Amino acid sequence: MSLDSSQRLLSIVGTNNDGERPSLDFYPTPARATKALLTAESFTGSIWEPACGTGAMSKVLESAGYKVISTDIAPREYGTQLDFFFAHELLAPNVVTNPPFKYAQEFAERALLLGCEKVAFICKIQFLEGNERSKWLKQTPLKNVYVFSKRITFFRNGENKRESEGGGMMTFCWFVWERGYSGKPMVGWI
Repeated sequence: MSLDSSQRLLSIVGTNNDGERPSLDFYPTPARATKALLTAESFTGSIWEPACGTGAMSKVLESAGYKVISTDIAPREYGTQLDFFFAHELLAPNVVTNPPFKYAQEFAERALLLGCEKVAFICKIQFLEGNERSKWLKQTPLKNVYVFSKRITFFRNGENKRESEGGGMMTFCWFVWERGYSGKPMVGWI
């Protein structure tokens, strides 16, 4: 395997040459992933993107006509610096984000606790797994899970800015919670 190929593979898998994950789990969301969500869901009112990074997701939402409040614990020349876990009030009725995977449940819990009308997260399909998490998910207003028919490729730290034509190595989904929903989650494909 050439050096370029091995570096690309490490970028997709999510580690540096030394095997470490990138700082703050920064994997910008490809535009086609956010556009796919918007084919299945609409939002009433403004949207808060609390892990905005370089604004990849925010820009797509804004181009679709939404007012977006973009924040991040460490903004990268986009948005306002704010740690989502220390926000004292809801900045918009909807939260749409790509949270750091290791904190995905905590992000969802925080968004729901703040009183969001609708919460949409893109996460690995493994977010559905686990005894404790399944108990928690059953108690939440999880309404829809949208699985990507064609896999999405995320590149660590935004190193490959080009949208990949090929599929990624992992399966991602949009998880959508809606305030007041009490039925079983519906699974769909986008």
